[in-house]
Amino acid sequence: MAQTIDYLAFDLGAESGRAIIGRFDGARLQLDTLHRFPNGPVTVGGRLYWDVLRLWAALKEGLARYRHEAGAALDGIGLDTWGVDFALLGADDALLANPRHYRDPRTEGMLEVAFARVPREEIFATTGIQFMPINTLYQLLAMRHGGDPTLDIARTLLMIPDLFTFWLTGVKACEFSNATTTQFYDPRRGAWATSLLERMDLPTAILPPVIQPGTIVGPLLPAVAEEVGLQATVIAPACHDTGSAVAAVPAAGDDFAYISSGTWSLMGVEAPAPVITPESLAFNLTNEGGVCGTFRLLKNIMGLWLVQECRRTWAAQGRTYSYADLTAMAAASPAFGPLVEPDCHDFLAPGDMPARVRAFCTRTGQTPPETEGAIVRCALESLALKYRWVLEKLEVLTGRTLRAIHVVGGGSQNGLLCQLTADATGRPVLAGPVEATAMGNALMQALARGRIGSLAEGREVVRRSCEVTTYAPRPAAAWDDAYARFLEIRAAVPEV
Repeated sequence: MAQTIDYLAFDLGAESGRAIIGRFDGARLQLDTLHRFPNGPVTVGGRLYWDVLRLWAALKEGLARYRHEAGAALDGIGLDTWGVDFALLGADDALLANPRHYRDPRTEGMLEVAFARVPREEIFATTGIQFMPINTLYQLLAMRHGGDPTLDIARTLLMIPDLFTFWLTGVKACEFSNATTTQFYDPRRGAWATSLLERMDLPTAILPPVIQPGTIVGPLLPAVAEEVGLQATVIAPACHDTGSAVAAVPAAGDDFAYISSGTWSLMGVEAPAPVITPESLAFNLTNEGGVCGTFRLLKNIMGLWLVQECRRTWAAQGRTYSYADLTAMAAASPAFGPLVEPDCHDFLAPGDMPARVRAFCTRTGQTPPETEGAIVRCALESLALKYRWVLEKLEVLTGRTLRAIHVVGGGSQNGLLCQLTADATGRPVLAGPVEATAMGNALMQALARGRIGSLAEGREVVRRSCEVTTYAPRPAAAWDDAYARFLEIRAAVPEV
């Protein structure tokens, strides 16, 4: 029997974080959840922050639990989080302030401020990144526009996963997949877009060097190792969670699209180079860094955030439902009712999502959904139709026929959404693995260590290690009618 090697993958999402052990025997990768902890925004004075110190304590708890509960020597530790958000350090490397949450309202109007300084077309030509107010570029611009003195005091900018990697190892660097989400990285030059930042009156000396996924960063700092009782080496996976999730898509060949499905739905294809064209600008698609020399040509879609916020609102009103309850209620509700554009600005911030969905429907001349099931059905059918729109644009941009859609991440457990996606797009949907991000994180560590030889070999490991559920499309002319309505709504209501 082959010796099993352990990797510890920390996966921090918008709702929760996990420390997951990846046990690799050379053929299969088994995942065991070691530690699970909550995450979410903290509101102070109308501002949204991340509580990174509590998350840091949770990371150390995960390391200590590995020592107590697993005991074996680790081959690596890797960490991934969401993109776009960052921390600023001072001259003494101290954290200057709690990092803001990407849904913080400070970026309102910042796209227009940016375009007054550098034309929209030029920003995209330089970075190839989708325009969203949450991007790091507009967060920094909001600080400058609002006179925030922290920007002038700062000596180092670190993206959220890079902050934790620095606290673990003492190494200040920015991992490539997360660097691209800032919208001030030039993927064709392979360097920070410093001239773009200078024209925005934003500092460039604070930017650390960029490292590739699969880089061995270094050992735990002595003080951290002593505190948690563990000696181990930190390895950078794709530190953007979607980058790690896509690395674990159990596909062969290149005739597939993927959806990393969770709070956000990130739908795209792998490409050998960024696709920066007038068409990709018109479709507002993005070119984020991938692993092993790839790029992720994709669309950021609001995703299950709509359902999550509905659930939170109903719970605050005394009506508590599980996600399974809401999905069952949606399945029992009439099909092909009102629709929304999931990426409308109305839905970006936290708040009363059911009221916003109803208001959107009223504003667009539709009868608003009233019951919980009808509202969730509206959200899920709208997502499926948005996926169809994105699939069409991906095929136009790549010239490929995309014959299947792989759905990975937590949203792959939503059987109703997977079936609606298959029906709306006319393509089979292959759902799983659920923990794709942690699996991709561990596999990139194994690749860095030479335990596997390529991305294709890693995906073969995924296929041997997890079950995939297939949803076959069910032909229905009503989907074409619904799509025609969806396109009319999109034309009338702009995206974020």
